[in-house]
Amino acid sequence: MLIRFIITLILFLQFNLFSQSSFYDIDTIREIRINFYDLNWDSILDSFYVAGNNDRILADLVIDGNQYDSVGVRYKGYSSASVDRLKNPFNIKLDYTIEDQSHEGVKKIKLANGFQDPSFVREVLSYEISRKYLPSSQANFSNLYINDTLWGLYTNVESVNSSFLIKHFDSKYNAFFKCNPENINIQIGGENSNLSQSHGLDSLNYIPFYILKSDYGWSDLYNLIDTLNNFSDSINYILNVDRALWMHAINYSLINFDSYVGYSQNYYLYKSFSNQFNPIIWDLNMSFGSFRLTDASQLFFNGFDIIQAQEMDPLVHYNMLSVSPRPLMRKLFSSDRYRKMYLAHIRTIMEENFVNQEYYTRGQYLQTLIDQDVQNDTNKFYSYQDFLSNLNNQVSLSTTICPGISELMDARSNYLANYEGYQGYPVISNVLVPQNNNLGDDLWLSVHVNDANYVCVYYRFGANQIFKNIELYDDGLHNDGLAGDGVFGGKISNCSNSLDYYFYAENDSAGSFSPARAAYEFYNARFSLLPSDIVINELMSNNVSVVNDNSGVFEDWIELYNTTNFHISTNGLFLTDAVSNLLKWKLPNHVIAPNSYFTIWADDDAHQGFKHANFKLSNMGETIILSQYDSTIVDSITYQSQIDNISFGRSPNGFGSFNMLTPTYNSNNDFPNLINEITQNVLVFPNPFNEFIYLQEKCDIKVRDILGKIIYTDSVKQLKTSDWNSGIYFIHLLKKNQTIKVIKL
Repeated sequence: MLIRFIITLILFLQFNLFSQSSFYDIDTIREIRINFYDLNWDSILDSFYVAGNNDRILADLVIDGNQYDSVGVRYKGYSSASVDRLKNPFNIKLDYTIEDQSHEGVKKIKLANGFQDPSFVREVLSYEISRKYLPSSQANFSNLYINDTLWGLYTNVESVNSSFLIKHFDSKYNAFFKCNPENINIQIGGENSNLSQSHGLDSLNYIPFYILKSDYGWSDLYNLIDTLNNFSDSINYILNVDRALWMHAINYSLINFDSYVGYSQNYYLYKSFSNQFNPIIWDLNMSFGSFRLTDASQLFFNGFDIIQAQEMDPLVHYNMLSVSPRPLMRKLFSSDRYRKMYLAHIRTIMEENFVNQEYYTRGQYLQTLIDQDVQNDTNKFYSYQDFLSNLNNQVSLSTTICPGISELMDARSNYLANYEGYQGYPVISNVLVPQNNNLGDDLWLSVHVNDANYVCVYYRFGANQIFKNIELYDDGLHNDGLAGDGVFGGKISNCSNSLDYYFYAENDSAGSFSPARAAYEFYNARFSLLPSDIVINELMSNNVSVVNDNSGVFEDWIELYNTTNFHISTNGLFLTDAVSNLLKWKLPNHVIAPNSYFTIWADDDAHQGFKHANFKLSNMGETIILSQYDSTIVDSITYQSQIDNISFGRSPNGFGSFNMLTPTYNSNNDFPNLINEITQNVLVFPNPFNEFIYLQEKCDIKVRDILGKIIYTDSVKQLKTSDWNSGIYFIHLLKKNQTIKVIKL
C-alpha cells in the first residue's frame, strides 16, 4: 500500500501541472447523484430503450454537492446499453425542464459504463491523445449514485453540442449532423453514415442515416456527398480534408474501429464559417482494439484478431477492396499527396504518444487514480484483477478477447515505424517571416528543408477562410538564398495584418509538416494597422425592433468597416467600453473583406458565438474603443443617449463625422438614408429646410437634435424653425412610429 501511495503521489504531482480546473478536470473524480422521481425508473428506461425512442424521465441531480431539480434522464449509446445490464450508460439533460440550467456551463452530461473495457481507461486516454490534433471532447471519471446507492465508476465525456461548437468553431448555428443511422446495420452490407451516394439524388433519402442537429443542412450534406463521390478534386472547398485525415489517423493508430472505419458511425459533421464541413471524432470507449468485429474491407470484413490489429494496414481501404463503401477514405487516399499527409499525421501521433511511452505512463497514472473506485464498483463488468491486468495483457470477454493496451500498441508502434511512407521524410527547420510588414504588402517567407522535392506553405488571413497554399522554391529567385542550398522561399501577395500559416514538404518517400500538429496548430504573424484602416462605423444602443441576432433577440451592436482595398483580420484587435481596460474583449480571428463590414453584438452573451462581445452598450451614452494587442488605439467614439431604433454612425460612410442615422446594419451608411429621405419627403417637407417644416397631416411629434436631446414636442402640422441652428435633426412621428432625418440649412 505504501508503494502504491508513493506512485500515486509522484504521478499526481507530475501531471497536475497540466490539468485544468473544470467539470472535466482529468485529475478529479466527480460525484454524481441521481434521485429518480419514479420508483420503477429502471423498467421505464428499459421500455424507452426497447422502443427505440429518446424519451426521458425526471430526476433530481447532485453534482459534487450542487443540487439541480427536474433534470431529464435516459440511457445513452447503442451496444453499451441493455435491458439485461444493471450498469447502463446515462444521458442527463440539466435544462430538460428548467431553461438554461447548467453546472459550470455544462447542460448535458454523458456517462459511459466501461462496457468492453476492463482497463477502465480507454476512453479517457484516447480523448486525451485526440485533443492534441483535432477538436475532441474532454473526459474524466465519475462515481455515480442512484437513489443514494453507489452504481459504479463511469467515464464522464463532454457532449458534442452547442457549447462544444462555440468553443471550437465560434458558432453553433451552421449545418450540424450526428453521423449515426436510425438503425445500425451491423452486417456492414448496409450503408450507415458512410457518405456514399447510394441512396440517390434526393437529400431526403439520407434522413434515416444522419441525424440533423441544426435548423437546416440537408442540402449542404447532400452537396458534400455528391462532391466527395463525383468531384473529389474539389472536395477541399467544402470539406476540411486535413481534419478528416487526422480523424482517420487517430482511428487507425489507436485501432478505434467502432467509428467511420467499422460501422461507419460515431462521428459528427459541422460546417464552419470557412464553409467547410469538419469531421468530429466521437465515442472512443472501444478504442485500442476493443472493437474488432469488422473494418469493412475485403481483408477483414468478418473481423480480425489481435495480431492482425497490431499490423493493421492504415491504407487497407486504398490497397484493398471496400466491401461497404468508405468514400471518405478511398476518395481522399486516391491522392498521393493526401496519403503522404495522412501517414505524416500517423507518425506524429505515434512519436508523440507511443514511441516515447507517454501513453503508458498516462495509463498507469489514470489506473492509479481510479484504483480504489474500481474496487468499490460492485456493478463493473469485469474483475478487479482484469482491471489490473488489461493495461498490459489481454482479458477474455463474453464473446471475444480484449487486447492489453501495451500488448497492442507497442507492437503497432513497431509495425507502423517500418510502414512505407513513415520514414524518410523531409526535415523542416529555420522558419523565417519578416516582422515589419504593412497591410497589403507582399510577404516573403523562407524555410530550410532537407531532402524535399516539393515544399509549400498553407496560409489564411482568418478562421473564416480556407487554408490556401503556394509552392516554395529553392532556385535562388524567390528570396531563398542560393539555388540548391536547401532554403525554400515564396511570396504571399497583398498580405493581411494577420497570417496563420504552416509548411508541408514531401519527397518520393514521405511527407512532413511544420508544426507537426498542423493544421490544428499553426504559426501566426501579426502586423500593425494604421488608425484609418479599420473604423467603428456605426453603433446602436437602443435596438428595439430593427435587426435581431441568431437567437431572435434585438440586441445592441457595433459595426466595423474595412476602409482599405486589402483583407483585414480582427485577430489581435480588442473592443471595450471601459477606458481603464482596453483589452476587455478580444475579437475573433475573422477576416473582413476589402471595403466590407463586420458587426458585433454587444450583448454580454458569449455563449452564442464569436460575434457576441462580453459587454453591452449603455443607452445613456459612453465611449467605445477599438485597440490593437499592444494597446494602440485604432479608433474610438463617444456617443450620447440614443432614440429608439436610431443608430449613431459615420456619414459619409467610413470616414465622415458621426450622426444619428436610420440604421444600416452591416451595410453602407449613405445610400439607405438618402433613399429614406426621398420617400419620407412626402411626410415632411421641405428637406433640407430653413424657416418652416410642414407635415402632410397634423400629428404628435418629438424633435431631437444631433446629440439626441429633445428640443420640441407637440401636435402640429406646421413647425416654425427660424431660430434653430443649422444641422441635422430627427422628427419622430409618434403614431406612425417613424423617425425622419431632416437638415437645417
